[in-house]
Amino acid sequence: MAIYCINTQMQNPCQFNNCNYYNNYSSTPCYTICQLPQGNRNYTIFDRNKVDRFVSQQEAALPYLADILIHSNNEAQITETLYIIDRMAEKGVKGINKMYPVLSRFNNTTSPNIQTFLAGIYRKTQIPDAFGPLVKMLIQNSLRPQNSNFDPNEEIGGAILSYISDRFRTKSQT
Repeated sequence: MAIYCINTQMQNPCQFNNCNYYNNYSSTPCYTICQLPQGNRNYTIFDRNKVDRFVSQQEAALPYLADILIHSNNEAQITETLYIIDRMAEKGVKGINKMYPVLSRFNNTTSPNIQTFLAGIYRKTQIPDAFGPLVKMLIQNSLRPQNSNFDPNEEIGGAILSYISDRFRTKSQT
């Protein structure tokens, strides 16, 4: 498996051979590129060191991750970045809800990989503006199913149910 070091904008990974965690030329960490589902494998493989490193930086990493999402058109890179943000949301990192304008760029995607992680982020952050796009994704996928080895509608439907159940829970307490 090739090892890559990420440049400052993380747009063009540069390959290094015989690279451990840090390359021989600088203190830039080296990571493997995420591997999207393929064949019989219905899950994505991420570099745990990279993910943990970003998650540990908490709010300080959000501008960098936002920059990636603004500029990247690479599905694997977008999926990986959304996974990192999803993990941050699980850890309770503040400020993710303010990233909605950046995340909303992907509301119309047909990529099952991107849809799955985007729905997970929306479920955890409960951004009110994201409910409509989640419903649209579910309808879009019903009308034009994507060929995939997993069903993104499970996560999308779960996010929608989370929004609805949280609304009913709030109303019943008042």
